[in-house]
Amino acid sequence: MCGIAGFIDFKGINKQESKFLIKSMTNTLVHRGPDDEGYYVDKYACLGHRRLSIIDLETGTQPIVEQGKAAIIFNGEIYNFKEIKAELKSYGYVFNTRSDTEVILKSYLKWGIECLNKFNGMFAFAIWDIKKKKLFLARDRIGKKPLYYSYNKEKIIFASEIKALLKTNHISKNIDYEALDCYFCYGYIPSPRTIFKDVKKLEPGHYIIFDEKGINKNKYWHIEFKPNNKLTLEDALENFFEIFEDAVRLRMISDVPLGAFLSGGIDSSLVVAMMSQISSSKILTNSIGFDHEKFNELPIAKQIASIFKTNHREYIVKPDITNVLQKIIYHFDEPLADSSAIPTYYVCKMARENCTVSLSGDGGDESFGGYTFRYIPHFYECFVKRYIPLTLKKLLFSFIGNIYPRSSKLPKFLRLKTIFQNLGVSDEMAFFQDLIWLPMDIRAKIYSQKFKDSLWGFHPFELIHPIYKRVKPLDPITRAQYCDLNFYLPEDVLVKVDRMSMAVSLEVRAPLLDYRIIEFGFNLPTDLKIKSKKGKILLRRALKRYLPPEIIERPKQGFSIPEANWLSSALKPLVEDAINKKDSFISEIFNVDKLNSMWIKQLKGYENHSVFFWGLLIFSLWEDKFFL
Repeated sequence: MCGIAGFIDFKGINKQESKFLIKSMTNTLVHRGPDDEGYYVDKYACLGHRRLSIIDLETGTQPIVEQGKAAIIFNGEIYNFKEIKAELKSYGYVFNTRSDTEVILKSYLKWGIECLNKFNGMFAFAIWDIKKKKLFLARDRIGKKPLYYSYNKEKIIFASEIKALLKTNHISKNIDYEALDCYFCYGYIPSPRTIFKDVKKLEPGHYIIFDEKGINKNKYWHIEFKPNNKLTLEDALENFFEIFEDAVRLRMISDVPLGAFLSGGIDSSLVVAMMSQISSSKILTNSIGFDHEKFNELPIAKQIASIFKTNHREYIVKPDITNVLQKIIYHFDEPLADSSAIPTYYVCKMARENCTVSLSGDGGDESFGGYTFRYIPHFYECFVKRYIPLTLKKLLFSFIGNIYPRSSKLPKFLRLKTIFQNLGVSDEMAFFQDLIWLPMDIRAKIYSQKFKDSLWGFHPFELIHPIYKRVKPLDPITRAQYCDLNFYLPEDVLVKVDRMSMAVSLEVRAPLLDYRIIEFGFNLPTDLKIKSKKGKILLRRALKRYLPPEIIERPKQGFSIPEANWLSSALKPLVEDAINKKDSFISEIFNVDKLNSMWIKQLKGYENHSVFFWGLLIFSLWEDKFFL
């Protein structure tokens, strides 16, 4: 795991000045690579690298250069590099290191951009083709590893994190207001946008070719939908275990100490079970909890660790919340309102005390139907709407949805506002309304007129709509999964895990995000994913090989914090300061009087907007960090 940065300028570069600048950029990435650094500079290109040593500790230094041909900097792991290396050797290629980095470079020299189809791993890399004078940037299929860039005619600048780009004098801090609107609706900023107009994210599964003609971006990976609706549970389990065992085994290759996160949920338990089956020694496991029963899974994690006889450590989080928020905001570079970043940071920090690599259970929900609280309502809403006349949908249900009260004090079965709103719109708009954290009717009320005008009619729905439309012929649950895989997972979940793990120089690997498992999961019959209001049917059945039913059938808890309690107590002064701060972005974006009214309803318990106010606080602290 590493940090990369670089720039290409076809007008030519000053080598001395470039060395100084690239070192300044990579110094901001030292947390991603505390073990080593390296640089490459020629007439047009400057590449920099910070290394966290995992494999080939002695000879894996970067950049790796094939004299007169190409140079590479790489962040991530190629899990099947040994197989690719053997194939390249059969073609006569000679290797000077044991690293996967050299395998990527020589794969490119052999197959060109088609080499991407060979790799099973998490990666972001840059190859400067010295001979052809072109830059090849690529990111892994799922988006585990980040890559940001800024492009201006003859010049491109790129890095693993935005803070490295900001070290150059070519990046302004002008805010992208459409990205800001997305942030307050989703809680994150989807690719290719970032909070800054001048900076873009390379989307997952994409590559860029940059040469003297300009920039060319393409997508290289698409899920092929070939569902086998006749597949039985037993056959599916056999197929799953064959891929899963290989995925875990590949991710256990390491020259440094390796462990696992254990939350007590299905996904992490399944990973630990397979690790224990493969390994001849005890697995290191790490769990955290809060001194708040609703948010504490430590007892169940401890029980699972006992069954697998792991070397288990646990930690009760009593965070110094203000200080930890400052750390989190620094490492994200742009606002991200996922409060589970806090427990993620703490479990990574604890794991780093006994290992350098940790396996996680990320990916099970998206591929195997875990988000039943969204997927099941979406399925029934889509089903019901098929039999409702269009006029009735638009007039009656939209009207009821708009006038129905929004209150956290209503019993669950009476919280029908969102359901009525969803029944009155298209399937894709209904999915959008379930996904966002700031409901559209509230957005319309609390945004200032000045901010609305600056958006020029932009709507955050524009980003999710083409993804949903791409799979419209499929069943509603698969559509929802596909959107999560291409939207929520890479733009929120994986950003959170990458930044929080890299903040403490820990590499996190996720076997369930192996692209073979994702493709397998998406092509399962729906009833092997969700059935009788339960999700992850196949994974539950797989886990029965290792754990008793009472553990497996526990309700899904999630990796969350008591954010509502914190907002109304320890963080209350910070929220109120954020709402009423003069000359801030918040004072421009929002109608402050309506924002205060909404906050009072939150404190009195009339309405629950804790996720939104958490996001507002994060944004305010982000503004202080990057603009003061």
